[in-house]
Amino acid sequence: MAEIPRTLRLSLKTRFLLAAHSFGIRAASRSDHTVNRSVLNIFDPKAAASAKPVNGVSSFDNTIDPTRNLWFRLYAPTSTATTDALPVIIFFHGGGFAFMAANSKSFDVLCRRLAREINAVVISVNYRLAPEYKYPCQYEDGFDALKYIDGMTFENFPANLDLGRCFIAGDSAGG
Repeated sequence: MAEIPRTLRLSLKTRFLLAAHSFGIRAASRSDHTVNRSVLNIFDPKAAASAKPVNGVSSFDNTIDPTRNLWFRLYAPTSTATTDALPVIIFFHGGGFAFMAANSKSFDVLCRRLAREINAVVISVNYRLAPEYKYPCQYEDGFDALKYIDGMTFENFPANLDLGRCFIAGDSAGG
Protein backbone atom coordinates (compact mmCIF):
# COMPACT_ATOMS: atom_id res chain seq x y z
CA MET A 1 0.00 0.00 0.00
CA ALA A 2 1.29 3.47 -0.87
CA GLU A 3 2.26 5.72 1.98
CA ILE A 4 0.15 8.83 2.46
CA PRO A 5 2.30 11.97 2.59
CA ARG A 6 2.12 13.67 5.98
CA THR A 7 2.38 17.20 4.62
CA LEU A 8 1.45 18.92 1.44
CA ARG A 9 4.51 20.48 -0.11
CA LEU A 10 3.95 23.65 -2.07
CA SER A 11 6.54 25.10 -4.38
CA LEU A 12 8.45 28.16 -3.23
CA LYS A 13 6.71 30.23 -5.90
CA THR A 14 3.25 29.12 -4.71
CA ARG A 15 4.11 29.83 -1.09
CA PHE A 16 5.41 33.26 -2.05
CA LEU A 17 2.27 34.09 -4.05
CA LEU A 18 0.00 32.95 -1.20
CA ALA A 19 1.99 35.01 1.31
CA ALA A 20 1.86 38.10 -0.96
CA HIS A 21 -1.89 37.62 -1.47
CA SER A 22 -2.49 37.30 2.29
CA PHE A 23 -0.33 40.34 2.97
CA GLY A 24 -2.22 42.36 0.34
CA ILE A 25 -5.61 41.43 1.80
CA ARG A 26 -4.48 42.38 5.32
CA ALA A 27 -2.90 45.63 4.11
CA ALA A 28 -6.07 46.65 2.24
CA SER A 29 -8.50 45.74 5.03
CA ARG A 30 -9.35 48.60 7.36
CA SER A 31 -10.32 48.19 11.02
CA ASP A 32 -13.85 49.47 10.24
CA HIS A 33 -14.33 46.52 7.83
CA THR A 34 -14.00 48.60 4.67
CA VAL A 35 -11.46 48.00 1.90
CA ASN A 36 -8.78 50.39 0.71
CA ARG A 37 -9.10 49.69 -3.02
CA SER A 38 -5.99 51.77 -3.88
CA VAL A 39 -3.80 49.56 -1.70
CA LEU A 40 -5.53 46.40 -2.91
CA ASN A 41 -4.87 47.26 -6.56
CA ILE A 42 -1.12 47.07 -5.88
CA PHE A 43 -1.58 43.37 -5.02
CA ASP A 44 -4.17 42.64 -7.72
CA PRO A 45 -2.64 43.26 -11.16
CA LYS A 46 -5.11 43.53 -14.03
CA ALA A 47 -4.89 42.05 -17.53
CA ALA A 48 -6.20 43.80 -20.62
CA ALA A 49 -8.51 42.12 -23.10
CA SER A 50 -6.74 41.08 -26.28
CA ALA A 51 -8.32 40.64 -29.71
CA LYS A 52 -4.89 39.38 -30.79
CA PRO A 53 -4.67 35.79 -29.51
CA VAL A 54 -2.65 35.16 -26.35
CA ASN A 55 -1.83 31.46 -25.92
CA GLY A 56 -4.40 30.62 -28.60
CA VAL A 57 -7.25 32.59 -27.01
CA SER A 58 -8.63 36.01 -27.93
CA SER A 59 -10.73 38.10 -25.56
CA PHE A 60 -12.89 41.18 -25.44
CA ASP A 61 -14.95 43.04 -22.85
CA ASN A 62 -18.69 43.70 -23.09
CA THR A 63 -20.48 46.19 -20.83
CA ILE A 64 -23.88 45.20 -19.47
CA ASP A 65 -24.60 48.14 -17.13
CA PRO A 66 -21.96 50.87 -16.71
CA THR A 67 -23.75 52.39 -13.69
CA ARG A 68 -23.11 49.17 -11.77
CA ASN A 69 -19.73 48.38 -13.36
CA LEU A 70 -21.39 45.17 -14.56
CA TRP A 71 -19.52 43.68 -17.50
CA PHE A 72 -17.96 40.47 -18.72
CA ARG A 73 -14.88 39.34 -20.58
CA LEU A 74 -15.39 36.76 -23.31
CA TYR A 75 -12.55 34.31 -24.08
CA ALA A 76 -12.67 32.38 -27.36
CA PRO A 77 -10.15 29.79 -28.55
CA THR A 78 -8.75 30.72 -31.94
CA SER A 79 -7.45 27.31 -33.01
CA THR A 80 -10.92 25.78 -33.35
CA ALA A 81 -12.38 24.85 -36.71
CA THR A 82 -15.25 27.24 -37.40
CA THR A 83 -17.71 24.36 -37.88
CA ASP A 84 -17.28 23.03 -34.33
CA ALA A 85 -20.01 24.26 -31.98
CA LEU A 86 -18.37 25.61 -28.82
CA PRO A 87 -19.96 25.16 -25.39
CA VAL A 88 -20.14 28.20 -23.12
CA ILE A 89 -18.78 28.39 -19.59
CA ILE A 90 -20.02 31.36 -17.56
CA PHE A 91 -17.45 31.99 -14.84
CA PHE A 92 -17.85 34.00 -11.63
CA HIS A 93 -14.56 35.06 -10.03
CA GLY A 94 -13.70 34.50 -6.40
CA GLY A 95 -12.52 36.94 -3.78
CA GLY A 96 -15.14 36.71 -1.07
CA PHE A 97 -17.40 39.14 -2.97
CA ALA A 98 -14.99 41.85 -1.74
CA PHE A 99 -11.76 41.37 -3.69
CA MET A 100 -10.53 40.72 -7.23
CA ALA A 101 -12.30 41.24 -10.56
CA ALA A 102 -12.97 39.48 -13.84
CA ASN A 103 -9.87 41.16 -15.28
CA SER A 104 -7.57 40.21 -12.38
CA LYS A 105 -4.44 38.65 -13.86
CA SER A 106 -4.92 35.33 -12.03
CA PHE A 107 -8.50 34.91 -13.32
CA ASP A 108 -7.50 36.06 -16.81
CA VAL A 109 -4.86 33.32 -16.95
CA LEU A 110 -7.34 30.74 -15.62
CA CYS A 111 -10.10 31.65 -18.10
CA ARG A 112 -7.68 31.62 -21.04
CA ARG A 113 -6.49 28.19 -20.01
CA LEU A 114 -10.06 26.89 -19.65
CA ALA A 115 -11.02 28.22 -23.08
CA ARG A 116 -7.94 26.69 -24.72
CA GLU A 117 -7.88 23.31 -22.99
CA ILE A 118 -11.62 22.62 -22.87
CA ASN A 119 -12.17 24.20 -26.28
CA ALA A 120 -15.04 26.35 -25.03
CA VAL A 121 -16.03 29.99 -24.91
CA VAL A 122 -15.56 31.33 -21.38
CA ILE A 123 -17.52 34.36 -20.19
CA SER A 124 -16.05 35.81 -16.99
CA VAL A 125 -18.53 38.09 -15.20
CA ASN A 126 -17.50 41.14 -13.18
CA TYR A 127 -19.87 42.18 -10.39
CA ARG A 128 -20.07 44.86 -7.69
CA LEU A 129 -17.96 44.25 -4.60
CA ALA A 130 -18.65 44.35 -0.87
CA PRO A 131 -18.53 46.14 1.49
CA GLU A 132 -19.45 49.11 -0.73
CA TYR A 133 -22.28 47.07 -2.23
CA LYS A 134 -24.12 44.87 0.23
CA TYR A 135 -25.40 41.34 -0.23
CA PRO A 136 -27.35 40.24 -2.28
CA CYS A 137 -26.29 42.64 -5.06
CA GLN A 138 -23.53 40.24 -6.19
CA TYR A 139 -26.14 37.56 -6.88
CA GLU A 140 -28.41 40.11 -8.55
CA ASP A 141 -25.53 41.18 -10.81
CA GLY A 142 -24.82 37.54 -11.67
CA PHE A 143 -28.47 36.88 -12.49
CA ASP A 144 -28.68 40.05 -14.61
CA ALA A 145 -25.55 38.97 -16.49
CA LEU A 146 -27.11 35.58 -17.22
CA LYS A 147 -30.31 37.24 -18.50
CA TYR A 148 -28.26 39.63 -20.66
CA ILE A 149 -26.20 36.82 -22.18
CA ASP A 150 -29.32 34.74 -22.85
CA GLY A 151 -31.10 37.59 -24.62
CA MET A 152 -28.32 39.33 -26.50
CA THR A 153 -27.52 39.28 -30.17
CA PHE A 154 -24.21 37.74 -31.08
CA GLU A 155 -22.71 40.03 -33.72
CA ASN A 156 -19.40 40.28 -31.89
CA PHE A 157 -19.42 36.75 -30.54
CA PRO A 158 -17.90 33.72 -32.23
CA ALA A 159 -20.32 32.37 -34.84
CA ASN A 160 -19.98 28.85 -33.46
CA LEU A 161 -21.14 29.70 -29.93
CA ASP A 162 -23.63 27.12 -28.60
CA LEU A 163 -25.72 28.51 -25.71
CA GLY A 164 -27.58 25.19 -25.72
CA ARG A 165 -24.50 23.79 -23.99
CA CYS A 166 -24.02 26.39 -21.27
CA PHE A 167 -22.33 25.72 -17.94
CA ILE A 168 -21.85 27.87 -14.85
CA ALA A 169 -18.60 27.74 -12.91
CA GLY A 170 -16.78 29.83 -10.37
CA ASP A 171 -14.06 30.07 -7.80
CA SER A 172 -14.48 30.61 -4.05
CA ALA A 173 -17.37 33.05 -3.50
CA GLY A 174 -18.09 32.98 -7.23
CA GLY A 175 -18.54 29.20 -7.04
